[in-house]
Amino acid sequence: MRFTRFLPDQRGTALVEFALVLPVFLLLVIGMLHFGKAFNYWINETHLANEAARFAVVNKNPGGTTSTLQQYIQAQADTPELRDGGTDSVPDSMKVCIEFPQGQVVGAPVTVTVSTDYHWLPFLANELSGTNVTVRGSATMRLEALPTNYSAGCVGGAA
Repeated sequence: MRFTRFLPDQRGTALVEFALVLPVFLLLVIGMLHFGKAFNYWINETHLANEAARFAVVNKNPGGTTSTLQQYIQAQADTPELRDGGTDSVPDSMKVCIEFPQGQVVGAPVTVTVSTDYHWLPFLANELSGTNVTVRGSATMRLEALPTNYSAGCVGGAA
């Protein structure tokens, strides 16, 4: 008992260790959440590209005369962030492009690309480089009917 007064005091050690580990832990958790969100956007964009390609090859525009096929597909995005942009992670709306690489001939391919710029960890964007990536989904199908209800081109953001 007489020698315990010479041992160093251990009070507060756990708090200091927690303070050192917490920022790294939070960065990992927030990074995983951003990865999950970007992965979900990639899945959604691939689905929308497949849907648009199918509508394009059969010459159907579900938007009718009020909107283009590209605008209709853009409106079908799962989240307002992906549809409209305007946030730190997704500053611009998603871009929908329909292309005819070999011309508008029955049997030729129609390629639809849906893309958006995604900013990883936007609160660290000034300190880190390489925090931006283009999330892109695309689909190619053979043209079954000549396009009369839609046209080639792009609608949407800067991706």
